[in-house]
Order: sequence, then structure tokens, then C-alpha cells
Amino acid sequence: MNLALRRLLGAAAAVATGATALLGTGVGAAGATDSAHCARAERPIWIDDPSRNVTGHGCSMPEDKRRWYTVEIDTLVQPHYRTEYLNERADRTETLHDRTIRCLGYTSSHDTVNWFGCVPD
Repeated sequence: MNLALRRLLGAAAAVATGATALLGTGVGAAGATDSAHCARAERPIWIDDPSRNVTGHGCSMPEDKRRWYTVEIDTLVQPHYRTEYLNERADRTETLHDRTIRCLGYTSSHDTVNWFGCVPD
């Protein structure tokens, strides 16, 4: 076989192997998040910054313990506060529908799921 042809075939094989490895890595990273669904959730907004915690109700829990979770929420209620104190009344309340958020983890108690480390939209 011609030396140039062997080099060309070797280079093509290397590219194909590298592409397969990269695609495999991408699939693994895409599967690194597990999804959950909540019928209703609340997320306070403190002086225009959303809380990193979301309280969900009627949630389907993810099957695997992972690092990041994608949470699909049917109704997200966001009370807006002018201060950072809980005893203050909400200035206004905003209701959003069909929202998706990403959270680092969760704790659960009965029908309530407390999602924490949630990334702002």
C-alpha cells in the first residue's frame, strides 16, 4: 500500500475515533442532570434577586441522586420583597407558568420538596 494512502487512512481513523470519543463525552454530560416535575412551587425574590431556594409541592422525585437537577414547574409563584426580611409583607406577587429551573440538590419532607442551589433564570 502506498505510504501516502496509509497516512491518509490513519488520519481518517484518528479523526473518526476522536469524534466518537467526543460524542460519547457529550452524551455523558447531557445525562448528568436528572429531571423532576412539580405542580406548584414558590421562589421568593429579594430586592430584585431570586432566592437560590425553591419550595415545590406535588413533585415527582428524580430516580437517581445526581449533582444537578432540572425541575419543570407548572405554576411558579414569586413573591417580591423590598427587603431581605421574612417578616416583611410581599410588595407584589408574580405567577409564572411552565418554567424550568436547574438546582444543585434537594431535601424532602412529606409533600414538600426544598430545592436548593437553584440558578437564576
